[in-house]
Amino acid sequence: MKNDIFIQERNIMRVIAGSAKRLQLKTIDGLDTRPTTDRIKETLFNMISHEIADSCFLDLFSGSGAIGIEALSRGAKEAVFVKQNRKAMACIRENLTFTKLAKQSVLLEMDVLSALKRLEGKYQFDYIFMDPPYRKMLEKQVLEYLSESTILSQDAVVIVESSLDTEFSYVEELGFSVIKEKIYKTNKHIFLEREA
Repeated sequence: MKNDIFIQERNIMRVIAGSAKRLQLKTIDGLDTRPTTDRIKETLFNMISHEIADSCFLDLFSGSGAIGIEALSRGAKEAVFVKQNRKAMACIRENLTFTKLAKQSVLLEMDVLSALKRLEGKYQFDYIFMDPPYRKMLEKQVLEYLSESTILSQDAVVIVESSLDTEFSYVEELGFSVIKEKIYKTNKHIFLEREA
């Protein structure tokens, strides 16, 4: 059936490095998930790999969980996965079990803003990654919330995966500064820090 969990044929998702290196991940067909390709994922983690060990990682709009799983495989001490979709959450759970990383994981099956409110006062994240549906301004809603949130550690980095035409000129008004930008053929990663 169209919405069943399956192994992607044309772009097989794998863990790139760490304890679960080369393990194949399942992903979702026909839903609002858009898996980050292995090449882009490798580039992303090459940029932050020296700071991942012992970090606390938040994976918003988690899809199949590939980004948070990569962080755990590379030594993050804990990852929280947020996705408001039962089939996607089942896929994340299966991938975590398969990679033997479930014990370091928390799964929240709810919308992102509700999840952020629930995490308030319980976690401080070193990395927050989000890959929301494109062109719906969801990343702006999340950044507006994070601008006054206590869940960011002192040196936290927020990474947004977005379409090439997504505008981020507003981030300074929210107290963030762009520290890096990586442009790919079809999308980009914006790295943000909260200004002191």
